[in-house]
Amino acid sequence: MSELNVLGTPLQLCSAEPKTGWFRDGCCRSDSSDRGMHWVCSVVTEEFLAFSKAVGNDLSTPRPEYEFPGLLPGDRWCVCATRWREAYHAGVAPPVVLEATHLNTLGVVTLDQLRDA
Repeated sequence: MSELNVLGTPLQLCSAEPKTGWFRDGCCRSDSSDRGMHWVCSVVTEEFLAFSKAVGNDLSTPRPEYEFPGLLPGDRWCVCATRWREAYHAGVAPPVVLEATHLNTLGVVTLDQLRDA
């Protein structure tokens, strides 16, 4: 059985460029070793990138040693569900691609919150 998104349909690719996801396969899915729950396919914004950096996760700076190009506003990225929730409460949650956001996300935030961003 394929994994499902928050709409109850098959999970779609979030991004192949940059390559995202816990498994770096472009999909926002994970396994039990992913403590961050990288499930929310987001279109990152300047405000979200600044927020993430301020709370200790710099997603803007390239890290070649990890084959990480650094994100730019407009890039799609599998954001940790709890970080997305923090950003939502701070008023800087990035927009969500519902078709590419894993169903497990609904254990952390509501579908209405995801649609509201």
